[in-house]
Amino acid sequence: METLDADNGPDGIRKAEAERPDAILLDVMLPGMDGPAILAVLRQNPATAHIPVIFLTGKGTPADVDRLTALGAAGVLPKPFDPAALPDQVRRLLASKP
Repeated sequence: METLDADNGPDGIRKAEAERPDAILLDVMLPGMDGPAILAVLRQNPATAHIPVIFLTGKGTPADVDRLTALGAAGVLPKPFDPAALPDQVRRLLASKP
C-alpha cells in the first residue's frame, strides 16, 4: 500500500486529481480549507468524485458522524486513533460501501 500526503487542502485536491488514489483520509479541521469544503470540491470534479473519503475527527458524536456521512464520506474515524489499527479500520469501512 502506497500513501501520499498533502500539506493543505488545495495541495490535496491537486494530488487527488493527478494520482487518483484508491481512498483519501481527510482531517475535518484544517487551516484555511476544512475537510468538508475539500470533500465538496472533490465531489464536483468527475476525476475525483468517485474516490472514497474517510474523515478523521476529534468530534465523533453521532450527530457529527451523521453530518459527515450525509456530505458523502465513506466513513468517519475518531481521533486519537491507533496507527497500527488504522489500515484495518480503513479496509473495513471501504469494504462496507457498495
